[in-house]
Amino acid sequence: MKAENSIFTYLALTLAVLFWGLSFVATKVALQSFSPFCLIFFRFFTASIFFGLFFWRTGFPQLTKKGIKSLMLLAVMQPGLYFTFETLGLQYTSATKTSLIIATIPILVLTLSAVLLKERVRPTTLCGICLSLVGVALLVFGDSAHTELQGMLIGDLLILGAVISAAIYMVMARKLGDTIPSHQITGMQIIFGALLFFPAFLWDLPHLNWGAVTRESIIALIGLTIFATIGAFLCYNYALTKIPVARASVFINGIPLVTAFGAWVILGESLTTVQLLGGAVVLIAVIVTNHTPKTKIPGKEANSDYY
Repeated sequence: MKAENSIFTYLALTLAVLFWGLSFVATKVALQSFSPFCLIFFRFFTASIFFGLFFWRTGFPQLTKKGIKSLMLLAVMQPGLYFTFETLGLQYTSATKTSLIIATIPILVLTLSAVLLKERVRPTTLCGICLSLVGVALLVFGDSAHTELQGMLIGDLLILGAVISAAIYMVMARKLGDTIPSHQITGMQIIFGALLFFPAFLWDLPHLNWGAVTRESIIALIGLTIFATIGAFLCYNYALTKIPVARASVFINGIPLVTAFGAWVILGESLTTVQLLGGAVVLIAVIVTNHTPKTKIPGKEANSDYY
């Protein structure tokens, strides 16, 4: 990978983590006024309007039937099944358990990418993923006063479904990126996602009290749409077309750090010393996992092909 492309790739990943990390804070604010599926649908419907106008000006993707089917399946996995499993699972299990289960996504991605994409994995990548899990555990368990581990089995299984959906999505997006530009993948993924969530929106709509919608919730919804939905997916899908999926997926474990910091600044939630330590461990893990040693080849210098 060229140095310039490498900079843009990791900048895109960093922005995706920042947007998704802060989205949990914005979602907490938005849910004070909006019901869950109404919030999700508003995000993706508004974003789909943006991409519809974008494609109208630049031209809609010229996709084959196979490409359309692949994009529809991609949307079923993410945002479809992922957000459905996560939303329903949180009704039965704790946020702490959810965070820890979600943090296993890179491990499953690593397994799928090795099996399906034939990507070879360096020992430092494995160490980085394990180290990142330790950091996430310190983050989510660092505040013992708010730690609850009494979630029901059905909730844990639903969150596991979200993990599987996300992992399959990442592997599929990586393969689709070889034939379809990342912005087209993102746009069609969001449009199909809005269609998928429309029935759930109709079911959830009667529970929405329009008179109780606050300005803060509207601002949060706008931020979720622009940054967490449009911006983050554009950035992450772009990165997935540039670097191995296993390496890109480990950045997800930086999200709890961003969320914890955002909640501290915006919501006034405090960080314990253990949580700060966990955040540092996550950052170190990301650096370790994404460090690619250079190997010397007679006559030239090249990056190692181990991911």
